[in-house]
Amino acid sequence: MDPVRRGRTATSVIFLMFGVALGVWTARIPAVKEQLGLTDGRLSVALLAFAAGCITGMMVIGRLTDRFGSSRVLVPAALLEGVLLIPPALAGGLVALCVALFVFGAGHGTLNIAMNANAAEVERAHGRPIMASFHALYSIGGFLGAIVGSLFAHAGLGVGPTLISVGVIAVVLAALASRWVFRSAPQVAVVTGSDSPGARRPLLLLFGVVVLCTLVGEGAAADWSAVYLRDDLGASEGFAAYGYAAFAIMMTAGRLVGDRAAGRFGSVALIRVSGLIAAAGLGAGLLIDHPVAGVAGFGLLGLGVSCVAPQFFSAAAGVDPSRAGQALSTVVSIGYVGFLLGPIAIGAAATAVGLPAALWIPVVLAVFVALSAGSIRTTLRPLDAHSGERPAATA
Repeated sequence: MDPVRRGRTATSVIFLMFGVALGVWTARIPAVKEQLGLTDGRLSVALLAFAAGCITGMMVIGRLTDRFGSSRVLVPAALLEGVLLIPPALAGGLVALCVALFVFGAGHGTLNIAMNANAAEVERAHGRPIMASFHALYSIGGFLGAIVGSLFAHAGLGVGPTLISVGVIAVVLAALASRWVFRSAPQVAVVTGSDSPGARRPLLLLFGVVVLCTLVGEGAAADWSAVYLRDDLGASEGFAAYGYAAFAIMMTAGRLVGDRAAGRFGSVALIRVSGLIAAAGLGAGLLIDHPVAGVAGFGLLGLGVSCVAPQFFSAAAGVDPSRAGQALSTVVSIGYVGFLLGPIAIGAAATAVGLPAALWIPVVLAVFVALSAGSIRTTLRPLDAHSGERPAATA
């Protein structure tokens, strides 16, 4: 197997493991709350510590990724992902839990940037779009992690055995994958004219805002779909859970076919159509005002947003490959704010105008995504058939 194929396999395993770790932690949050006797407010503080750690890791690691090469950051970050998953299970109180989650979040954010930077390098060497397939494996990993967490819970096993078992497996997978990771050399930037960091920053900020818009939709589906179906449409509690299930399944399906669609129709067309699918799907579901239509609407929202973030991550890394880590730090950090604050904003709007009206926020943002599709055109370059390298960006 050639180095590029081995690199794609290794990075795919790390994306899968990344999703499993987050999925199993999310599934055991209720057990952690019960184990430590936390109120909803205290639990929110702990979860905020995890989010703060993620953003910190994302913001500081980009420059190191560029300086030393993504592979040299990716391997230790992947190993730490499994190790740092364990301390939250051993925390004896809120303060210890906050510290453990902040550190776990910092490692998680670091791995997020490193693996996306490495995936972009593999994609350039591969010579065709493959970024969405990596993110599909992340989504699949989240499913697997949630299932594993629920199985441990049904078996009556505590948080400790759950996170320790998954953490050890994650370390083993990371160690095995590290042997095949696509090796990257530190990049040396040559700054001239419009290729200066200042000239690129507005474009990267725009990319980040577009990703933020898609992650507002993802956060809305995760936090509000079941509430909307149950409280506003009168669905049963069991049926209400189908809203996020439809979203997650369609998001995974969209990412599995996204690379082929990008290769055939181009990234601009893919993003434009994706934004329109998300807006029209959720909008129609809200207008029809029926539980089945609501589930279908959230499913189409998932399909619509599925490939937007991977395309913009790939584009950000391609603006200047010598500074891919810093570019991804900017775009991913801004986008992650949407995932954190989007559901809060929708909740605040729901207090004023009702949840059905508040859920039009993701619809409007999806239209903005469609209108912003052309911004990615400035980063698109024909891939050299032999080297897989893109010419320098001229954005």
